[in-house]
Amino acid sequence: MKALKVNGDRLWDSLMEMAKIGATEKGGCRRLALTDLDKQGRELYIKWAEEAGCTVKIDQIGNIMATRPGEDPNLAPVGTGSHLDTQPSGGKFDGVFGVLSGLEVVRRMNDLGIKTRHPIEISVWTNEEGSRFAPAMMGSGVVSGRFTLQEILDKTDVEGIRLGDELERIGFAGDTPVTGRQYHAFFETHIEQGPYLEAEDKQIGVVTGGQGQRWYDVVINGRESHAGTTPMHLRKDALITASQLVLKVEEIAKAHKPGCGTVGFMQVSPNSRNTIPGQISFSIDLRHPEDDQLTAMGTELQAAVAELTATSGSDIDLKQIWYYAPIPFDSECISAVRSSAEALGYSYMDIIAGAGHDACYVSDFAPTSMIFTPCLDGISHNEIESTTKEECEAGCSVLLNAILTMAGDVKAEETSVTKETLDA
Repeated sequence: MKALKVNGDRLWDSLMEMAKIGATEKGGCRRLALTDLDKQGRELYIKWAEEAGCTVKIDQIGNIMATRPGEDPNLAPVGTGSHLDTQPSGGKFDGVFGVLSGLEVVRRMNDLGIKTRHPIEISVWTNEEGSRFAPAMMGSGVVSGRFTLQEILDKTDVEGIRLGDELERIGFAGDTPVTGRQYHAFFETHIEQGPYLEAEDKQIGVVTGGQGQRWYDVVINGRESHAGTTPMHLRKDALITASQLVLKVEEIAKAHKPGCGTVGFMQVSPNSRNTIPGQISFSIDLRHPEDDQLTAMGTELQAAVAELTATSGSDIDLKQIWYYAPIPFDSECISAVRSSAEALGYSYMDIIAGAGHDACYVSDFAPTSMIFTPCLDGISHNEIESTTKEECEAGCSVLLNAILTMAGDVKAEETSVTKETLDA
């Protein structure tokens, strides 16, 4: 069968409809994990998946699995999917593009009467972003065994609200076991969230692996005191010490190219205009595609903390809360993505995933790869995150053909497949 394209208009319309849930003034989305808005997005997706003929199950951590049956029900499914939760000021495409691409693949197969030997399963993974509950990628992490179910159910947000209680509250504490999940292959489609595809004028990124990450929580305890009566040389200003450590994070990252270092969350206490800050809590995010370099970055961070503790007079508590090593993807899945891009005539390049993705944890127990598409100026985790209908159609079309490659013995009903429908 010739390479097929999806219905780009339908995919785009679905993306725009989902974007109305949690829409922000600047054109983005705010659907934090397990909030009422996340519940609305999940329910809309389930409605669409069931209308497309899928059977929907929910597991114990709230992951949604929508399955299109295959001709041999004993075979493991070919999977795809991503997440519906967003950053506090996120965009319309991060995660949701991967979920709705999977849905469009199923819809397009239905259009064309295509049957596959393997079932097709679309996953919505719980709390991929890690913005409300840390760490990130919880749903896929529990299924892969990186986390235990109970430890994740017991996680709390900054307001002390327990994740397991929120799952119950919004009606997504499912009963399908999180253990024993199998895939014949798994693909995740995602906007790149970086500038490389756009800079190289490529339509498709063939993702060969994901870079490693180390996340830290830091608490610095200085001493609160009056801003007007405490001389500068007698202060223990926790914010000054925090600022020095933030600069050190940047220095470490720049010394380990192409590594990245970010401080994206900070709380100042008592957060009063005329009081010297006594306690600072913040996050540190270190990333690198090579594990030895990532380890060196962590070692240098620990050394910087020890030095600042000795010189600042403040106590610094540094805890690593999350780590995973750089991950190579499956060669056969990578080949399926590359061959699909070639067959469709799209320009492409190999690329490493700079962000964490559920596919990285899925690769622990299944052959996996990813498909990247460009986003304007490489901007993501931002309300102005932008891509085009044509770019979404290209990525989803590559996904369709990669899935068909791995799903085996593709058949089309002659009465429903015509030249016009294939070209539509």
